[in-house]
Amino acid sequence: MANAFNTITVDGVTYDAAAYAAQQATKASTEVKNDLDKDAFIKLLVTQLQYQDPLEPQENGEFIAQMAQFSSLEQMTNMATKLEDINNVVGNIDTSVLVGQLSAMIGQGVDWEETINTADEEGNPVTEKNEYSGVITGVTVKDGATKIIAETLDGQTYQVEIGEIASVYNLQNAIQNAIAEA
Repeated sequence: MANAFNTITVDGVTYDAAAYAAQQATKASTEVKNDLDKDAFIKLLVTQLQYQDPLEPQENGEFIAQMAQFSSLEQMTNMATKLEDINNVVGNIDTSVLVGQLSAMIGQGVDWEETINTADEEGNPVTEKNEYSGVITGVTVKDGATKIIAETLDGQTYQVEIGEIASVYNLQNAIQNAIAEA
């Protein structure tokens, strides 16, 4: 049963604390394993050469095959690193495009819904939803999360996650329609 004491929120996403810890441990061990594979292979090869029987040395073909495997492993490692770099560049481009699109909305009206997950006295999960309306006054990027800054009619300022936005509209048209209906 999830409650405020056994959950963790990372980048706006709430996880079960135990499941998140297990996921991070698996991720960390995989990263360590990937780092050791290349070094472990070369150490094994050097040790094998160091302790081979001088009266019956390793066949040239076996040695060449092992060197080819090492070369392939190193190329794959380099390729994985380059793909990660490309992924970071694409992520930065995506963020820049999103910031540009959101910046074009400054001055527009916005409606959003904020969801608050808490627990009652018995530890049962309680979800509360609050609806807000305001004007987009800015855009912010913090810890990789892009948010709009919105100000409500009573002057309160909120940082709104993109997923919480219900609608964005032309504020002048909305005011004119409200006047026409009144």
